[in-house]
Amino acid sequence: MKIPGLRAADEMVGGLAHFGRMLDKIRLAAADALPDGYFLGDEDFSWWDARSCRFLGVDYAALRRQVEAGGSDEAILQWCMENGSRPNAEQIEIWSTFILKRGWRDEATPGLEVEKRACGLADRDDIVTFVELQKAQES
Repeated sequence: MKIPGLRAADEMVGGLAHFGRMLDKIRLAAADALPDGYFLGDEDFSWWDARSCRFLGVDYAALRRQVEAGGSDEAILQWCMENGSRPNAEQIEIWSTFILKRGWRDEATPGLEVEKRACGLADRDDIVTFVELQKAQES
């Protein structure tokens, strides 16, 4: 299902995978326009929002308040850099590669296969990462 206003995780902000999508989810949730089933926050350590916040060294609730107060993606990323861990270019590249390849020949592969079956895409051999699965589900 296509969700207006929700970017794919591979649409980068400041070189970061998933960051823009996380901001979109916060904005859509605030507008009561995020469909059920989309994970927000840091309740589960493995959710990409939680991982993103840990990578940036910022509290999810504080980030959410910043997003809900308004501001561009770039301004919110700048806030993260000023209030968090301030990763360098190499760390950002490693982070984004991790997200973009998650599910491909790693410990998350079995979970990806379960998710593919659950949404009727088990026969899609071209879907080898969670990003590709998200895109297939939202196209």
